[in-house]
Amino acid sequence: MATAQSATTAPVPPFDQVTRRIHEISTLPQVAMRVMQVANSPSAGAGELKEVMEYDPALCTRVLRCVNSSAYATRVRITNLQQAIAYLGIRQIRNLALTASISNLFKQQHTTGTYNRTSLWRHLVAAGICSRMIAMRCRLASFEDMFLAGLLHDVGIILEDQHLHEVFSAMVSSLSKETTLCDAERRYLGFDHTTLAEAITKNWSFPDTVVAAVRFHHGSANYRGPHVQVVHCVEIANFICSIKGISSVGINLVHFPREAIERLSLTKEDVVVLATDLDREVSANESLFQL
Repeated sequence: MATAQSATTAPVPPFDQVTRRIHEISTLPQVAMRVMQVANSPSAGAGELKEVMEYDPALCTRVLRCVNSSAYATRVRITNLQQAIAYLGIRQIRNLALTASISNLFKQQHTTGTYNRTSLWRHLVAAGICSRMIAMRCRLASFEDMFLAGLLHDVGIILEDQHLHEVFSAMVSSLSKETTLCDAERRYLGFDHTTLAEAITKNWSFPDTVVAAVRFHHGSANYRGPHVQVVHCVEIANFICSIKGISSVGINLVHFPREAIERLSLTKEDVVVLATDLDREVSANESLFQL
């Protein structure tokens, strides 16, 4: 596929070569991979999850700090993983562990034009929180799976930034409200962050809910599969965060997700309430944003 790269940028390798290189480098820490596998296994229990997490003391410390934050309103201080898992359950601890691990991708700061990594991280966490809020408002099951899907929906952007940095920076500098992010990515890279993230999250064995969300969060109407409610929630959360100024690339290029809103039977008033309540939830979960 032809790209509109600057003469000063290196050519973009073929898509399969890009995904293979990212998979081989294995950007996601091994402990995070094991946490996800254990948490998603029907036969695994709290003891196995605790054992896996204890291989990374820094991860354990951060998870415990989050558990003891105002977001969870614990009546007594939780001092160890066993207590934390008993109090919050395996899936919430999985989410906290993956949030802490994935945040490492953003620690080396970089800014290009309106984009910077810290703001992208804030967008991802806010979208995870908002996806969970939407699911709760619609009385959908698996709130914590909604959070994880929202948290990872734009992981393709940070992977482009890290592994195709020169061309990515040129692409970001070209952004304007007359285009969409996906269109700009396809011009410069030959693919966009949704197709890249789909391939990588499959390689990393993320849950199907996450794979669906990363691929279709800019067009949930095009998704045909069993996780349509997750994709709708993430698309709406992405929109709400973007209109509130918590955008992925520092400029709002997200279209109004009318069909997703209608499919979840949400009203305009519902969206306004969710957007307003997001401020409170973001404030309560501030520990999740810390890099």
